[in-house]
Amino acid sequence: MGSRASTLLREEEIEEIKKETGFSHSQITRLYSRFTSLDKGENGTLSREDFQRIPELAINPLGDRIINAFFPEGEDQVNFRGFMRTLAHFRPIEDNEKNKDPTASEPLNSRSNKLLFAFRLYDLDRDDKISRDELLQVLRMMVGVNISDEQLGSIADRTIQEADQNGDNSISFNEFIKVLEKVDVEQKMSIRFLH
Repeated sequence: MGSRASTLLREEEIEEIKKETGFSHSQITRLYSRFTSLDKGENGTLSREDFQRIPELAINPLGDRIINAFFPEGEDQVNFRGFMRTLAHFRPIEDNEKNKDPTASEPLNSRSNKLLFAFRLYDLDRDDKISRDELLQVLRMMVGVNISDEQLGSIADRTIQEADQNGDNSISFNEFIKVLEKVDVEQKMSIRFLH
């Protein structure tokens, strides 16, 4: 199976993905092998159903939101490159990346891109703000039936009250960033990929 994975991925594709995502050659080939093992249709793409077979996503209360993040608007399949671009948000920031060329485009795993990814998990209708209803939906996904609707409403109200700086009763991306400025997003939104 490992040989099948490396023969289908051309060297120039690996180099392009390395540049775009920051993953190493061996990480890309290992993730390609995982990608092909998930690709039950053997058509070079993954569907939502393929992702739902991943045990860690199946038990995650935000699993569906995370799965949706892999799919561009209106798409129901993701190719390997799109898969890698989304995974790159979770790649830890290496020490040698912190002082890179300021004219280069911001890496997918930068703090602001990680925050934007997290923000989009809450912004269910993609209108660039988190409403009370959206916050309630995500809170309900996370805590299930362990907390009453009244308690959840109180948490949502308090969260919006603390974050909302312009008085529109929602949380914009800039307000989201401000609330999380002291949170170690780089560490909390990182997955250790083997080298």
